[in-house]
Amino acid sequence: MKPKIVIILGPTAVGKTELTLALAQTINAEIVNADSQQVYRYLDIGTGKPLQGERKRVRHHLIDVVDPDEEFNAAIYRRLATARIDEILKRGAPTFVCGGSGLYLKALTGGLFAGPDRDSELRAKLEREIAETGLASLYHRLIAVDPSANTNIHPNDRQRIIRALEVYQSTGRPLSAWQNEHRFHEQSFDVLKIGLERERSELYDLINERSESMIRAGLLEEVRGLMARGYSLDLKPLRSVGYRQMGEVIKEIKTLPEALEEMKQETRRLAKRQLTWFRSDPEIRWFHPEKQERKIADLIKAFLL
Repeated sequence: MKPKIVIILGPTAVGKTELTLALAQTINAEIVNADSQQVYRYLDIGTGKPLQGERKRVRHHLIDVVDPDEEFNAAIYRRLATARIDEILKRGAPTFVCGGSGLYLKALTGGLFAGPDRDSELRAKLEREIAETGLASLYHRLIAVDPSANTNIHPNDRQRIIRALEVYQSTGRPLSAWQNEHRFHEQSFDVLKIGLERERSELYDLINERSESMIRAGLLEEVRGLMARGYSLDLKPLRSVGYRQMGEVIKEIKTLPEALEEMKQETRRLAKRQLTWFRSDPEIRWFHPEKQERKIADLIKAFLL
C-alpha cells in the first residue's frame, strides 16, 4: 500500500494556513510546506509564513531551507519533500502538505518531466535578448508558440520562460506538449486533495486586507533588511508579488500607496492563475474553509483510517 498524505491547497489568502493548523492540531499531524516562497529564509511577512508560535504548536517542514540567492526549483522540492514525508510517516504521524504552488504539488505527487538537456549557448542567447529587448518580449513569443503558458508561467518568471523557449527552440515542440506526454504518472503516494475556495468577492476582500496588513507589519522594512544583507532586488524571490513592489518604492519608482494598489491587483491575478491550474485537476474536492470545516475534518479522518 502506498503511504497516505493529505494535501490542502487553494489560491493565496483563501485560508489554507489557518485551517491546516487547526486540523493538524486535532490529529497530531505534521505539515510539509508547498509554498514556493516560504522556502526562503528572511522572506517572512510577504510570504505569509506561519508564526513561530504556530510552528511550535505543530511541527512544520520545508520552511526557511535556502537563502534568497540559492537555487530552488520543483526538482529540489520533490527530493526534500519526499524525504521529509518519509521521516514523518516513520514516526507514525499523519502528513499534511499545505500550499498553493501547483507545480511543486504536481512534482511531489506525480514526478517530474526532465525534458531535453539544457543548451547553454541557446540560454545565453535568450539572456542577451532579455537584456536588449526585455523579458516581456520573450514572454509574448512564448505565448505565441504555447498559449497554455499564459496559465502556467508568470510573465516575470525569467527562469521558466527561458526554459520553455529553450525546449521549444531545441525540439520544435512546446514544453506543454512534452509535459502532457509525460502526464506526471509517477504516483508515489495515496493522496487526498482538499481544495479551498471562496466566492470571488470574498476572496478578493481577503487579498486586499492581507496586502494592507503586510504593509502594516513592516514588509517595506523587511525588504530594506534583505538589501542590507546584500541581496539584490533582481533575485527571483525578490521579484515576486509584494517584494517587487516594495523594491520599487525603495528605488522611488512608485509611492507606497501606488505599490500597495499594484500589490493587491497582482495578488488577485495570482489567485486567478492558481485557481485555473487547480481546476484542471479532477481529483481535488472543493470546500469553503470555514463553512465546511467539519466536512473536511470528517473526510480526512475517514481517509486516514
